[in-house]
Amino acid sequence: MSYDRYVAICDPLHYHTILNRKHCVVFASGTWISGCLNSFVITIPASHMSFCHSRTIHQFFCDAKALMNISCAGEDFSIVIYMEALVYGTFPVMFCLTSYVKIIRVILQIKSKDGRKKAFSTCSSHLTVVIMFYMTTLSVYLVPPSDYSSVLEPVFSALYSVVTPTINPLIYSLRNKDMKSALRRLLVGETKS
Repeated sequence: MSYDRYVAICDPLHYHTILNRKHCVVFASGTWISGCLNSFVITIPASHMSFCHSRTIHQFFCDAKALMNISCAGEDFSIVIYMEALVYGTFPVMFCLTSYVKIIRVILQIKSKDGRKKAFSTCSSHLTVVIMFYMTTLSVYLVPPSDYSSVLEPVFSALYSVVTPTINPLIYSLRNKDMKSALRRLLVGETKS
């Protein structure tokens, strides 16, 4: 999405040339392949883990970090988790931030106030979801354990696994004029004229 926004704002006349069907298939395939690779990187070491503590996971779903908390694997699995968080967390965040820095530079050069407002509104919803998702995810995986980890990890996990995907379609649909007018009619009780 950040690359889509980057091309739409920074190179709008070449949008359909740059983001053609072939490139979209490559992006989608890359996403699927990296997701499968990520699952193998975590699943294979997790299947060989032994649990010396309770077998009860103190999360609402079975996450790699929750498994690490109850396992005897120690350093071996935690290194896998931190490397996975670095590769699948930090690099995408850096890619998104780089795109948005370039987008903001282009937006600030737009002369018309309405043009800047429209460009910022195009990006702000996606940027909000991205920040919320990555900050909570990286907080779970990269912040060292503390006295509050048992409380914060389930809350952050719920934010990145349930709340973010739930509000994502809502944020994008509220940008639609028809959705806004339907919501306004529903809340205010107006009738369609």
